[in-house]
Amino acid sequence: MSAKVRKLEEMLAPVIEGLGFVFWGIEYLAQGKHSTVRVYIDHTDGVTVDDCEQVSRQVSGVLDVEDPIGTHYTLEVSSPGMDRPLFRLDQYHDFIGSRLSVRLSAPFEGRRKYEGILRAVEGEDICLVVGEYELQLPFESIESARIVPVFE
Repeated sequence: MSAKVRKLEEMLAPVIEGLGFVFWGIEYLAQGKHSTVRVYIDHTDGVTVDDCEQVSRQVSGVLDVEDPIGTHYTLEVSSPGMDRPLFRLDQYHDFIGSRLSVRLSAPFEGRRKYEGILRAVEGEDICLVVGEYELQLPFESIESARIVPVFE
């Protein structure tokens, strides 16, 4: 996690949680002179468009005052959705048995992308069953991970 993302999390999580939402995570996408800050919120009753608007207003105010980005940016507030991204190791525990799409920061056994079933979280590693193999992946090597929704 970059220092900028860590700073944004520290700044925005208390604001979001103070509004009664779960701070799920944040993505910071630097694109030259214009960046995107994508904030994910959750709630036990689900997240509505009005919820996203309310959080966006509050977060925007904090970002305007603190100015941690320093360049032009677009703020997006969203629910994590069915294909929710996983940002922290503690989030994986709730999705044991789910199908994940995982992208690693460096190749492991010649590949950076894996899709499989999350079997367990052991210490700082996740156990991912890919076909007939079980991979032990260190959390720190995961660049991104998302739930793969199953439609039946």
